[in-house]
Parts: sequence; structure tokens; C-alpha cells
Amino acid sequence: MKKFLHISLAIVALVVMSQVALAQPPPPSSPAAVPIDGGLSLLLAAGAGLGAKKAWDARKAAKESEPEA
Repeated sequence: MKKFLHISLAIVALVVMSQVALAQPPPPSSPAAVPIDGGLSLLLAAGAGLGAKKAWDARKAAKESEPEA
């Protein structure tokens, strides 16, 4: 009986939570209201910085492992 009660309460809780999740306001109607530049430019700058550091480290490692003449 206790197991049935736990399962029933879990099902009721999931149903109630799904109803709360459906009660959100609708998304904005115009897709132009989404700011793309804010995060995208930061990601591009971080990627460029990471690429430059990796290239610098690879160049430095190649220079150090180069045999002297």
C-alpha cells in the first residue's frame, strides 16, 4: 500500500508540475527581438584568443625542439 501511495503521489506531482510549466507566457511574436550580437561576439573573441594562444604555444614548442646547427 505504501508503494502505491508513493507512486500515486509522484504521478500527481508530475501532472501538476507539467500544468505549471504550460502556464508560461507565449514567446515574443517578432524574431527580430533576439539579441544575437551580445554573446556571439564574445564567443568569437574567446575562440580567436584561444586559437592564437594554441598557435603561439605550438610555434614555441617547435622552436625549442628544433636542433641547433
